[in-house]
Amino acid sequence: MKKLLLYLILLLVPVINKAEADKVLFATEGKNDIYAALKLSEKGLSQEVFQMVLKGYKKLESIGKLQNANILTIVDFSQSSKQKRLYVIDLIHKALLFNTYVAHGRNTGDEFAKFFSNKAGSCKSSLGFYITKNPAVGSSVGLSLIIDGVEKGFNDNAERREIIMHGARYATENFIRQTGRLGRSFGCPALPPDLIKPVIETIKKGTCLFIYHQDDYYIHHSSLLN
Repeated sequence: MKKLLLYLILLLVPVINKAEADKVLFATEGKNDIYAALKLSEKGLSQEVFQMVLKGYKKLESIGKLQNANILTIVDFSQSSKQKRLYVIDLIHKALLFNTYVAHGRNTGDEFAKFFSNKAGSCKSSLGFYITKNPAVGSSVGLSLIIDGVEKGFNDNAERREIIMHGARYATENFIRQTGRLGRSFGCPALPPDLIKPVIETIKKGTCLFIYHQDDYYIHHSSLLN
């Protein structure tokens, strides 16, 4: 009987090892394939930015900061506000779940984002990695999502500043037609009102959110990118 059990264990070891190897392979290579599979270059997201996001995302995942590591959200503020510069990606199923408009802060810029801050009252957007938390309902913005900035000096004042993801009528295609650009927030990443609920339901509770701009100081001083 003991010999039979030992034989069965020896048979199972390669299967277990293969399963673990497959997980490692997905962690290191599978996610890199997503950029090409989803044709993200055609949707305005550069491969350089995507690789940068993965670097910080993997650090957060490795230290257990992500409750749901399957979903990754990227906001690319290097693009014009007239572009659909928010991307919600399902890393497991290699699917682009949402690609839509997102507004930046009113003191961050007009059509293009230029200036960023972590200070209360600045009305500027903050760069870096965030972890999504729970939905909330505000008296002025309605349904919103609390986001926790995890990079000291860059976005760790987000909750104190009440920086949240919410819907806004100025974050729509109709507003672009009227003004030539999206409207601007008090620093929050604001989305089209009709998409705020499904986006929040998809990315809430412990997923990774990254807000990017080609800001040299951030890129060279972020603890998650260096």
